[in-house]
Amino acid sequence: MLITVSGPAGSGKSTLAESLAEALDYEHVSGGDIFRALADERNMTPLELNKQAEDDADIDLDLDRRLRTIAEDRDDVVLESRLAGWMAGDHADLKLWLDAPLTVRADRISQRENKPIEQAKTETEERGESEAQRYEEYYGIDIDDLSIYDLAINTARWDPEGVVDLVLTAVPTAAIVAAFMHFLNDLPDSNLLVVGVEAVAFAPFVLVGAYVLRVTLVNSAQRAAGQFVVGDDGGDIEGIPDGD
Repeated sequence: MLITVSGPAGSGKSTLAESLAEALDYEHVSGGDIFRALADERNMTPLELNKQAEDDADIDLDLDRRLRTIAEDRDDVVLESRLAGWMAGDHADLKLWLDAPLTVRADRISQRENKPIEQAKTETEERGESEAQRYEEYYGIDIDDLSIYDLAINTARWDPEGVVDLVLTAVPTAAIVAAFMHFLNDLPDSNLLVVGVEAVAFAPFVLVGAYVLRVTLVNSAQRAAGQFVVGDDGGDIEGIPDGD
């Protein structure tokens, strides 16, 4: 199973990805670590490399190629980067998006990197704008489009343990669906009739799992008003970040 964790700087991606990998006994691969390694190779800070990447497409493209290769070739991985969900594509079994207001994210970065909060806020804002511009230019990706994600969480509303608990609630249902999809993909075209029979037999388990997940998340939402909105038409559960 491949889980992707995406979100802007300071949203809690690394914290969640590390905890998820430990809880599930998965490998944790961080795009941030890859990017920082690229910066070190060039004797630059990540912010400086981010700026240079605006004029040097090879930096982003090299990083993204590595992310895609990991998504294609490895299993039982938590893949973490801002574009992990996009780069993994259909290889991902559960796509997560984390976010928080800019002031909250800047405060986290300020404490983590031991820098003034206003400096962290400015750098974080500049980095986000720089990355969004490149994603649009290279891939036609609107980073604010959350429609590709299975679950979006405002991490300002829960502590790290609470965020992990929310995601672990979703994992079993995602694993059931992933197993079924892998089963279908492994069948030859001549077994379409068998696929139909198996799909009918398997559907109740998927529906029950989805219902349990939905009820659990709705209950969590009621304890933290405003985080999740459940569509009246029975649509997807979507995180609504506050402020920035």
